[in-house]
Amino acid sequence: MALVLSYSGCSTCKKALSWLKSKNVSVTVRPIVDEPPTKAELAKWIPASKQPVKKWLNTSGLSYRALGKEKVDAATEATLVQWLAADGKLVKRPVLVDGNTVLIGFKEDAWAAHFEK
Repeated sequence: MALVLSYSGCSTCKKALSWLKSKNVSVTVRPIVDEPPTKAELAKWIPASKQPVKKWLNTSGLSYRALGKEKVDAATEATLVQWLAADGKLVKRPVLVDGNTVLIGFKEDAWAAHFEK
C-alpha cells in the first residue's frame, strides 16, 4: 500500500487525497507535521524521487521563510536533510511513497502515470 505524507491544512494535500480516492487507490496517510520523514527515509526517498534535495523544500511555507533563502542556499545537502527531518512543514507536500516510486508535490499527470502502470 502506498504511503502519503500529508498536512491536514494543505489544500494541495486535500486535492491529492481526493484524487486518490476518486481513483480507488488505497493509501496510508501519515501526518507530515507530527511524523516528518526520518533521515533514513530521506536517504532512500530523495534519490528515488529523482529530484535534488532542494526540490524537497516547501519554499512557500513559513519554515522556509524563517530560515531564509540565503541560509538555505549556503546549506549543505546533509544540513538540508537534517532540517527536512526535523520540520515536516519544511517538506514540499504531499509526498507519495509507493514501492520504489517517490513523488513530491501533487502533479496529477505524474500521479496518474504512476498508478496507470
